[in-house]
Amino acid sequence: MPANKKYLTKSGWIRLLRILAGTIGGYAVMFSAHLLLAKIFPQKNVIITSFITGYILWAFLLLWAFICPNVWKVWLVYTALTLLFLIPYFI
Repeated sequence: MPANKKYLTKSGWIRLLRILAGTIGGYAVMFSAHLLLAKIFPQKNVIITSFITGYILWAFLLLWAFICPNVWKVWLVYTALTLLFLIPYFI
């Protein structure tokens, strides 16, 4: 059964922004979160668990980029979370 046309994105640019937000933005948030965890906890333990938790977090963030109705909100949240997680790492 094909998807209902009224729920599909009409603009190709919005679709591209969602794909980029999910892949690149989700990866940036996941990577910065694990850098913050490596600063707080022993680095060896974080590296071992990041193989599993990194993929789960990235998959959730990728899914959220497509579920949220406003793609600009997704980009804003991903940018804010990435900066929030990176500030303690660089200090």
